[in-house]
Amino acid sequence: MSQPFELPDFYMPYPARLNPHLEQARTHSKQWARHMGMVEGSGIWGEADLDAHDYPLMCAYTHPDCDADELCLITDWYVWVFFFDDHFLEVFKRTGDLAGGKDYLARLAHFMPMGADLTMPEPTNPVEAGLADLWVRTVPVRSADWRERFAESTRHLLNESLWELANINTGRIANPVEYIEMRRKVGGAPWSAGLVEHAVGAEVPARIAASRPMRVLKDAFSDAVHLRNDLFSYQREVGDEGELSNGVLVLETFLGCTTQEAADAVNDLLTSRLQQFEHTAVAELGPLFAEHAIDPVTAAGVLAYVKGLQDWQSGGHEWHMRSSRYMNQRAKAARPLGMSSVVNVLGAKRLRNFTHVRHQRVGPSRIPDLYVPFELRLSPHLDGSRRAVVAWCRAMGMLEAQPGVVGSAVWDEDKLIDYDLPLCAAGLHPDASPEELDLASFWLAWGTYGDDYFPVVFGRSRNLVAARIAVARFSAFMPLDGAPPPPANALERGLADVWARTVAPMPLADRRKLRGAVERMCEGWLWELANEAANHIPDPVDYIEMRRLTFGSEMTMSLSRLRHGKSIPEEVYESGPMRAMENAMMDCGLLVNDVFSYQKEIEFEGELHNAILVVQSFFDCDHPAALTIVNDLLTSRVKQFQHIVEHELPVVCADFGLDAEARHDLDAFVAELRDWLAGILNWHRNCFRYDEESLRRHHRPPRFVLGGPKGLGTSAAAIFPGR
Repeated sequence: MSQPFELPDFYMPYPARLNPHLEQARTHSKQWARHMGMVEGSGIWGEADLDAHDYPLMCAYTHPDCDADELCLITDWYVWVFFFDDHFLEVFKRTGDLAGGKDYLARLAHFMPMGADLTMPEPTNPVEAGLADLWVRTVPVRSADWRERFAESTRHLLNESLWELANINTGRIANPVEYIEMRRKVGGAPWSAGLVEHAVGAEVPARIAASRPMRVLKDAFSDAVHLRNDLFSYQREVGDEGELSNGVLVLETFLGCTTQEAADAVNDLLTSRLQQFEHTAVAELGPLFAEHAIDPVTAAGVLAYVKGLQDWQSGGHEWHMRSSRYMNQRAKAARPLGMSSVVNVLGAKRLRNFTHVRHQRVGPSRIPDLYVPFELRLSPHLDGSRRAVVAWCRAMGMLEAQPGVVGSAVWDEDKLIDYDLPLCAAGLHPDASPEELDLASFWLAWGTYGDDYFPVVFGRSRNLVAARIAVARFSAFMPLDGAPPPPANALERGLADVWARTVAPMPLADRRKLRGAVERMCEGWLWELANEAANHIPDPVDYIEMRRLTFGSEMTMSLSRLRHGKSIPEEVYESGPMRAMENAMMDCGLLVNDVFSYQKEIEFEGELHNAILVVQSFFDCDHPAALTIVNDLLTSRVKQFQHIVEHELPVVCADFGLDAEARHDLDAFVAELRDWLAGILNWHRNCFRYDEESLRRHHRPPRFVLGGPKGLGTSAAAIFPGR
């Protein structure tokens, strides 16, 4: 069978190194696999299969510096995980046995006890036997925090196999964003990152494990591992096994291109994720250590972990080039490097992300037909909220310059009326009472004012330290209990006021959730400022995931959750389908915004954070082509939302045994998400924030009038400064 495409030239600037204890790991792992029942009699592998796959070689490449005992343990984990993958394929994927697969996976959770008591059920198959043995050998030397993180990634690795199985049964191919998110769970690289901590003998401290830099390092590492695997395994997975979970197939379907073009695009994304890893390690770890007062010894451990991820990346590539499991025959042959290959191998493509010329003339934003098949409903209290939001913003000081802050007069009453934020609130919350609609309008005004204020005041001055201090102060104005300190400016005054109006009837846990959502939105503003200072167009994956925060999607959805979630268990919200449904809708909202705001952001504001610009930079294409891709992504995310509601939420309801009241609340939450997107689209179409005429009016230079004569013929006394 001929290869479906030529493997591309990979960006891999780090040489692979080989652990000297390889042969010892080979001998041990074969004995261990046989002892666990994975070889003879398993019906999955024979000894020749195990030898050909050569997992000890992979582990020796990916963990070049650990001792012999550690290498043997790590190798056993990988033998186990690959056996699980092949076993699940044969027993459940090929047969389409979804119910049997769920029962099988549910039992595996019992072989990862979290407490001091490591008692487990009696294993009934090689997968259970292997997990029971490995858990006991691994966790005693690790902290409770590491155990929980590693167990969670193991559960994701196992349980999300059902997502793949469900897609195979229905012939459904995921959209690109959905695929990246789900592949992190089912692909296992976050699980591998946990083993890197074990192998280097250094854990990521709990107080920074959930921070943006550490999350991005793990996610970028994971995405690169998975995308590389997709390139090498396409022929086996798609051609031989009928798999649908492969990045090349996903892009081939989404872009409507050839397999070779899709493979090249996957490789470009792989390169981008590796370079995101490098950018984060260099630019964000130092400030993170300073912010959290990480001592030198702990910092050295974190850097050893980062180096371990880098070793895994280069070693994993080398193993893919050698293992019989993958399509690599022609990759071994020497090929002459053309100019495009040299550009990729040297990493020069990243320069395009740092050399964008700002304020280019792009003309009015082009608005294609947008797939938003949800009925618009508007609150009857809209006019009252329009009056209320103007009065509120004036009282908070948002319609004037802030004392002592140059350039802080970002809004005036005319702009606020043009922006018509209550129109957005009236669509998001059509059934709200007058007081609730006023409150929703105030939240939107506060978030939009902050989003406008930060780039003008902190972005132009490049004063990132002042911006970070401003964000750090916000938490004090969202007290979980008690009163906030005196506010120093309009942002603090507005936040304190809208917070007090919102949280009075809320229990403590709900207050904490809402505060976290606001904090993450404001931290997203800092991410945007850092990119602006570096003139850095974000990586596509990083852009989507951070834009959910900066657009305020999580914050507004948190308010919806708190209204409709009283009888819905938190475990339901944390389930895979619910998280995927919310993320899909968040992306729809931000993509609608990026389509309408393209001229505002690119031409008038010199912004870098717009999906169309990100796609233009990544694919090196023009505006119409990028707009088509963004619109296709919007459509695919809306259809994913509809798929989840129709096919996956009923399963969630059944799995959690939701009663009638909980199902009613869940239906109400889903309906509000539909209202959310319909309201956002209606607001963009009917406010005066994004059309060219309004943009020119809003960006007109300020008009200063000299004192002196007034009346007919004295207009020459006015001075119009240039931009």
